Amino acid sequence: MKAQLYKWIFFKIMGWKIVGSINPEIKKCVMMVLPHTSAHDFYLGIFTRGIVGLEMNFVAKKELFRFPFFGAYFKYMGGAPLDRSGGLNKVDSIAAIFDTKETFRLAVAPEGTRNYVSELKTGFYYIALKANVPILPVAFDFGNKEVKLGLPFQPTGNYEADLAFLKNHFIGVKGKVPSKGFYVPAN
Repeated sequence: MKAQLYKWIFFKIMGWKIVGSINPEIKKCVMMVLPHTSAHDFYLGIFTRGIVGLEMNFVAKKELFRFPFFGAYFKYMGGAPLDRSGGLNKVDSIAAIFDTKETFRLAVAPEGTRNYVSELKTGFYYIALKANVPILPVAFDFGNKEVKLGLPFQPTGNYEADLAFLKNHFIGVKGKVPSKGFYVPAN
């Protein structure tokens, strides 16, 4: 019932499309979500998750999962608390979460902010490499009102070459606020 409501709002009222699909057999991956320019991206992700019908996750600092904050809500929405105690860096801490879950499709915004950046942060890549999971490119294209789900890509360890390949999924994609988004021009 909820999926039908999401579809009606997303497709009919908002006029968006979902292009591509996620193979449900891929239970663990890092979802590289670009561009991230607005708080509107959050509900696009919620609608997409509800329509696709697969668990999708995010991480946030563990303090947000404690009472009286929104811990139960965040867990319901696919959140996992990030515990960086024990001297682990962020990449190692997040990669370790994959070992504790049967299904963990981690959505990450590689820009790291909703403001313009000329270079992406590398954490998403090294999390996937360390956890030995594929990267799934996901574009929120406000210019065409499309959520574009790409094919899974297993990182090779050659960041520059792999990023050049992954960027192909985002050619011409515009965020809600184009001036703030990481933009990949057509060659």
